[in-house]
Amino acid sequence: MQEILSAFLGTNHELDTIPFGNGLIHSTYKVQNNGKSLYILQKLNTSVFKNPLDIADNLDHLSAFLVSRQQEVFFPMPMHTLKGEPYALQQGEYYRLTPFVPNSRSFDSCNSPDEAYEAALQFGRFTSSFEGFDIRLLKPSIPGFHDLSFRWKQFNESLSNGIPERIQLAGNEIKLVMDNLHIVDRFNAVLQDRAYQLRVTHHDTKINNVLFNEYKKGICPIDLDTVMPGYFISDLGDMFRTYLSPGSEEETDLETIFARNDFKDAIIEGYLSKMADQLTSKEKELIPYAGEFMIFMQAIRFLADFLNGDVYYGIKYEMNNFDRTKNQLHLLKSYQRLFH
Repeated sequence: MQEILSAFLGTNHELDTIPFGNGLIHSTYKVQNNGKSLYILQKLNTSVFKNPLDIADNLDHLSAFLVSRQQEVFFPMPMHTLKGEPYALQQGEYYRLTPFVPNSRSFDSCNSPDEAYEAALQFGRFTSSFEGFDIRLLKPSIPGFHDLSFRWKQFNESLSNGIPERIQLAGNEIKLVMDNLHIVDRFNAVLQDRAYQLRVTHHDTKINNVLFNEYKKGICPIDLDTVMPGYFISDLGDMFRTYLSPGSEEETDLETIFARNDFKDAIIEGYLSKMADQLTSKEKELIPYAGEFMIFMQAIRFLADFLNGDVYYGIKYEMNNFDRTKNQLHLLKSYQRLFH
């Protein structure tokens, strides 16, 4: 660790590193001096993010844009090494260092409409800050990440090539998916209509990707690896998917899985407080669809992985992905009731 840190800070330092956070993708450490938090060090997961330099290029373009427009917004950007590189390389692994944001905290679940509002405001501010940015400069850090047409193709392949016993077991869930095919059809229509704009989109708007201050007011989004061109329904929809239900996607007690209307209203209000002037009238009509889009897409991703033998998502027990599927399909039905 000291060798990695010296690539960014030189050798004249006395710093300690301790594991930090509950992230599932990267290995994350807090860097301290006498107990004072100074930096966040991360080892990138190159199995998920296969081209780390694309992420660094994206962040450099975004940072340069904010400077050129003199935008008074703050996002913690990774540092460059003393040699001017975006990463320190050690044994083929990519490490990056980001300044620690003082007096900040994050939450693993959304527990009040006020928290939902603050987080949605931050993600709305993030996208709105890049109005006028040339979206062609951004490279997709995970190709096809929120492409529902692509995920639908993967799902259908799992129906053809998956484990027969699991396909039979999941017959009811497969039927529920097919009953919601209109969600895929609408996404395909969005792709064909220029009224829906590609913007700088975060793509991972869980509550733990927002920093809050001691008064539970939002400071900024973090974890910008998935920032790439996208539609606003990705960010708004992921907030609906992960903030509305008291129970998480891991919960097997479906009585705790339901969409809370006051949280839904808070998300919309917070997001539109920064994005209302940028969304077209036709895009605003998509707001209810955003939640359907993301919840449905996650459901078919869990189900496809279950049918394929659990090859993508980490599981804690044999039926984990099947239970996640039932969870998300239950949430989808509850969410749809909010608007009908």
